[in-house]
Amino acid sequence: MTPWIWLVALALAVLVLAPRLGFLSSWRRWSSNAQRVRTEDALKHILDEEYRGRRASLRSVAGALHLSDRAVMTLLDRMQKRGLVEALGQGFNLTTEGERLAIQVVRAHRLLERYLVDEARLPLTKVHGEAERREHALTLDQVNSLDASLGHPSLDPHGDPIPTREGYLAPATGTPLTSWPTATAGRIVHLEDEPPLAYAQILAEGLRVGQVVRLLETTVDRVALSDGTAEYRLAPAVAANIFVAPVSARDEGSTGLMALSDLSSGSHAEVVGLNEACQGFTRRRLLDLGFTPGARIDVDLTTFAGDPRAYRIRGTLIALRRDQASQILVRPVADTSEEATGNPLPDHAVTTGH
Repeated sequence: MTPWIWLVALALAVLVLAPRLGFLSSWRRWSSNAQRVRTEDALKHILDEEYRGRRASLRSVAGALHLSDRAVMTLLDRMQKRGLVEALGQGFNLTTEGERLAIQVVRAHRLLERYLVDEARLPLTKVHGEAERREHALTLDQVNSLDASLGHPSLDPHGDPIPTREGYLAPATGTPLTSWPTATAGRIVHLEDEPPLAYAQILAEGLRVGQVVRLLETTVDRVALSDGTAEYRLAPAVAANIFVAPVSARDEGSTGLMALSDLSSGSHAEVVGLNEACQGFTRRRLLDLGFTPGARIDVDLTTFAGDPRAYRIRGTLIALRRDQASQILVRPVADTSEEATGNPLPDHAVTTGH
């Protein structure tokens, strides 16, 4: 065999068999990672079924993971051998260890969604898919660090509870809007983000977690509801993805309130509170800036582009982007400030909501 053939054979052997850079080594790493992702996705699905009072089946796992029945049978058999799931009749339940791992993945996913909305400013229609891609790469230490940096939020942007560091997952709350009694006020506590088309329609209507609404009418063709200011009409299949809960005494007084972002230039209002969907670090930051219940606020300056806008609160001008101002609920009031009576207050420094 000529020398060059030996060199080619040696090079191929290195490429294929090298411990760290070879093809076989890369393939093993890819295969191991793909198997871990499928296992974690299966654990999440089984946990979600249990959370909703149902039992996962081979068919439901196959549908959730988009795998063949044969592939799912192999996956579930491997998970049983690892002590993560147990078969009960035609269904599957999580073991204690399987539940622990599933909750860890759910916690990573919902914290990522909170981060993507609050800090990365990703549109709500895109956060679920992005969190799905990132959740498997986070270590437990990274998840704990993300939780702390966000201010330990309790809810994700859709209203789902975020598991605690100790692994506690709060029970589900809310009733589908299609099962809610007519003429009864309810607070939106959850917006289901699947299917994506229905979720996008709900967001396009302007409905949000924390909003107080009243069901006006339910027919086979439509569901009509109102927040006291606007009326919304949805197909029943879409309305079924909106979950509401009984309102508190505080909620009853919030029907018809405005988001600060909807206040017109030169208007005056009183802060009632922050949207329920505003959680963690963003919520704490707005409270630190003075957006607390009872505080008077004025729309002081609007830029040519309209975003951001400057608001005067507690004698200070604060610039907020529209998405930040939309988290603040206000009640319009008459102008009784000293500026209106000819005794202007001195301006403090302009602060931003960043």
